[in-house]
Amino acid sequence: MAGTKLIVDNRKSRFEYELLDKFEAGLQLVGSELKSIRAGQVNLKDSYVSFIRDEAFLQSAHISAFEASSYNNHEPERLRKLLLHREEIDRLQAVIKEKGLSLIPTKMYFKNGKVKIEIALGRGKKMGDKRESIKTRDAKKEMARQLKKSR
Repeated sequence: MAGTKLIVDNRKSRFEYELLDKFEAGLQLVGSELKSIRAGQVNLKDSYVSFIRDEAFLQSAHISAFEASSYNNHEPERLRKLLLHREEIDRLQAVIKEKGLSLIPTKMYFKNGKVKIEIALGRGKKMGDKRESIKTRDAKKEMARQLKKSR
């Protein structure tokens, strides 16, 4: 992607959920959060998106407090508003209520100087599905290893 720089990738989400549809959203931040993000001090591991009064919020995303900031630093796991169009919010709320899916952040990146977050509709995997993911991943690794060995 031209003009984009990856900040953090939530790889655990691909293991825990079957990701169906992806969306891009902006993030409402304060200055010290942006400085921490630029330093790469972000963790999306247990975060999710929730709806409060018809607005989308990112919950449990950890953006560390900026070390060099003054006394009015941000709270690391505060609610952060997602910037989406009204039609997208309405459609996502309807899908989540109807099908029982979850909204999970998968990536955070800079796009043309602005912080964007990729969120995906996901269905939780059962333990058997996770085992299947591990088997296919191991099979791909073994095939690549054998191919490399034969060359």
